[in-house]
Amino acid sequence: MNIKQAKEYIKETARLYLKKDDLGDYIIPVVRQRPIFLLGAPGVGKTAIMEQVAAELGIALVSYSMTHHTRQSAIGLPFIRRKEYGGEEYDVTEYTMSEIIASVYDTMEESGINEGILFLDEINCVSETLSPSMLQFLQYKVFGRHHVPDGWVIVTAGNPPEYNKAVREFDVAVLDRLKVISVEPDYRSFKDYAVEKSLHPAILNFLDIKREYFYKIENTGTGRSYVTARGWEDLSDIITLYEEEGLKPDDTLIGQYIRNDAVVREFSAYYDLFNKYKRDYHVSEILEGEVADHVYPRVAAAPFDERLSLLSMLMDRITYEIRENIRRMDQLSKAAPILKGASSLSGGELGAWLDKSIEGCEKNLFSKKKAGALAGDEERILRHTIKLLKDMRGLGSFEEIKALYNERVEAVKQESIAASSRLHNLFVFCEKAFAEGNEMLIFVTQLTVNPYTSRFIARFGSSDYEKHQDELMLTQRRIDMQSEVKELLNETI
Repeated sequence: MNIKQAKEYIKETARLYLKKDDLGDYIIPVVRQRPIFLLGAPGVGKTAIMEQVAAELGIALVSYSMTHHTRQSAIGLPFIRRKEYGGEEYDVTEYTMSEIIASVYDTMEESGINEGILFLDEINCVSETLSPSMLQFLQYKVFGRHHVPDGWVIVTAGNPPEYNKAVREFDVAVLDRLKVISVEPDYRSFKDYAVEKSLHPAILNFLDIKREYFYKIENTGTGRSYVTARGWEDLSDIITLYEEEGLKPDDTLIGQYIRNDAVVREFSAYYDLFNKYKRDYHVSEILEGEVADHVYPRVAAAPFDERLSLLSMLMDRITYEIRENIRRMDQLSKAAPILKGASSLSGGELGAWLDKSIEGCEKNLFSKKKAGALAGDEERILRHTIKLLKDMRGLGSFEEIKALYNERVEAVKQESIAASSRLHNLFVFCEKAFAEGNEMLIFVTQLTVNPYTSRFIARFGSSDYEKHQDELMLTQRRIDMQSEVKELLNETI
């Protein structure tokens, strides 16, 4: 299965493992809760989906890479204890608590969240001395003499042996104690994730054109070359920072993340071309509704790759504006109920209320961060909410606080009006530039699947979007009906 399917499978498994009966007992006994073993090539996103699952379920996450552990750190250090048996005293070897188990208890205590996922990566790369202890752990959820607390789901991961020379293949006795999920690299799943994370449009557009370059691991005369999903995501981050600093990414930089010379050369050439299109087409002017005379004839004569690049640049710009607007709305919405509770307060009472609210937000942020249970933009929203409350704490009265809040609300409102206007201009441009081409289908689909643009349209509406969405739905229904007729005719024949 792909990584997106694996995520949903793990999420449902964890949810069912943590389901309780009316007496508060786990319906599936802890001893029967088989650990999940996620088997997949490096860099496909195994660790990333664990963070998403924990955040979406509102449970904690503790992660460990087993390649960093010795037998002593995993099961604890031995010490001598004096005990009496049958009237005789003996020196008995016992073990301190495992570092891994201790981390689970620390997370529970510091976050206040008592259920979670213990994620152990590279589990099939443990040392030979640790291997027997891992078998005991997978069967009984115990390291040494210390159990993983009830309410913690065990998820493990590892690479197939063809990708890692250190892999020790599990025998049947081990595999029979696991729920094994095999994950294959899949660009569609990565694209959904990448759109949500706002990866650099040059990377997404390049991979739309060259999907075979999304994931490649090869043996060459000079060693192993590789291109992974992790590499593309990290490259996106560094390119974005380079651009903000006015620096130009070169082959050396790209090659630090994409370890395949041919792919580096092709992406580097495409990145230069992508930026040339950005300059030639004057993207900002298009969104303002000021399209230069030469643009439409050039788009009409351009190959599909160039048209797709242009659309990607336009989508990236409007999506960035809408994303920032949605984030600011969320930050203000988070602060609104706190301020309503302070509307009748003044003087010291008002200050005490704000101090208490700031402390509560900070504790909530710390707790969720410690537990690894922050979903999406939640950390960013909480941090900005705390900053806003601290700014208000320095004001003298609730009327001043209210004025500051309303000022921020009005600014966000004006931003949303401007974004709606630019979205309309983009629709007008696409209708004229792309006419009946597939670009309009791609444009409307991306607006639909992007979590920020879909929320923005749902909140503020867009007659342009509604019109084209209805047309595309009718077109899709017609295609579906034609397919059904063909299948029926084939069956009849």
